[in-house]
Amino acid sequence: MIWRIAFSLFICCFLLTDEFAWAESRGVFHPKTFTLENGLQVVVITNPRVPIVSQTIFYKVGGMDDPDGKSGMAHFLEHLMFEGESAVPAGKFSEVISRLGGNQNAATSRDLTYYYQHVPKTQLERVIQLEAGRMSKLTISPKHVDVERKVVLEERRMRIDNKPGAILGEATMNTFFWHHPYGRPVIGWEHEIETYTLEDAQNFYQTWYVPNNAIAVYAGDITVEEVRPLVQKHFGKISKGASLPRVKNLQEPQHRGVAQRVVLQSPLVEHAKFERLYPAPNLLTDGKKPYAIQVLSFILGGGGATSYLYNALVHEQKIASWVGVAYDPDSRGPSVFLVAAQPTPGNKIKTLERAIDTVLSDFLSGVLTEKDVSDAKRRMLAGLDYEKDPAFAGAREIGSVLAMGLTIDDVEMWPDRIKAVTLKQVQQVAQEILKNPQHVTAILLPTKKVQ
Repeated sequence: MIWRIAFSLFICCFLLTDEFAWAESRGVFHPKTFTLENGLQVVVITNPRVPIVSQTIFYKVGGMDDPDGKSGMAHFLEHLMFEGESAVPAGKFSEVISRLGGNQNAATSRDLTYYYQHVPKTQLERVIQLEAGRMSKLTISPKHVDVERKVVLEERRMRIDNKPGAILGEATMNTFFWHHPYGRPVIGWEHEIETYTLEDAQNFYQTWYVPNNAIAVYAGDITVEEVRPLVQKHFGKISKGASLPRVKNLQEPQHRGVAQRVVLQSPLVEHAKFERLYPAPNLLTDGKKPYAIQVLSFILGGGGATSYLYNALVHEQKIASWVGVAYDPDSRGPSVFLVAAQPTPGNKIKTLERAIDTVLSDFLSGVLTEKDVSDAKRRMLAGLDYEKDPAFAGAREIGSVLAMGLTIDDVEMWPDRIKAVTLKQVQQVAQEILKNPQHVTAILLPTKKVQ
């Protein structure tokens, strides 16, 4: 969530709810929010230090919502959104933003899609107008579909097909998720990308790109009083979607104690790599454990050179050149607790794996102390100062959390919930996660290059 910043909702007619302000005495970003009658949720985060603002539009649709047989469609629609609408010539959207003195981009994840622009404050209304136009009257032609299909196929070849690590990553996720759509690549499978049609793109756009499936977040030198009339003027004219599709609620089946391994050898690999993925709860399924798991992740590997695994494997044993741990509790589907490492030259991957198992076993035997937990929480909370510093701080975090189905409270109350984590809770989640036999181990190995 906030401390990890990863990356990574409704729009139009009359104002429906009163704004709600978080008390300045607590919280992190202190956003204010209101909702239009057509369902667009609007969030404003005021930061007046510099005269610039950002607009980020989140749509609650991502790779997990791709139609069966059309994997990557959410990502493909993201590409098409830059083709513009009737008021902006095809392919000129980015050029228009540049002329305004701003910059922009977009991204698609397994859970959501978002579009952002950073512009001088004087240009805010113009980017609101542009984004409202894309939401309501995107122009998609057969030519655009053909061109962007080729672009996405080439992107896939560059980012996935020519990189052994990415190929292994796809195979690992497909192995980890037996049934859930998280097992499919966000960019899509090549043979399915090739089948995209104009009708596919239009249906997807008309289904998901509606105000009652969106969140607009404004951050920077702006107030809710300034944003409200502009959003009402441009987004308020858009009709809400008649009915949103039923959101997929596929549950991952029990793996019944099955541990799995995925191995890839390639002459393109220079350094071996080890990864292990454990199932973990998220904030939608469990409102308490994820906070203890975040502290556990920080202690084991998220704390950098002072973390438990790094100290044991890099500093003391010198068997790993690096080691890290990652966990993201903000997801619509099942979460993953990841341990990753790379052996030092001369050490085999099997030796590193045994060492990791031994160190984790020692950790579970009871070496964790109250001081370890309190120090980790203190450092995690201190990191919030860096997260709040950028001009557009909070926009990505709050928008993403709302798009996941969580609340602003899950962002603003994060410090209090981390403070409340106890040693016993961290020990408990460590046992539950690290002793779970239903994990996937992924190994990337080099092979000798053919002369």
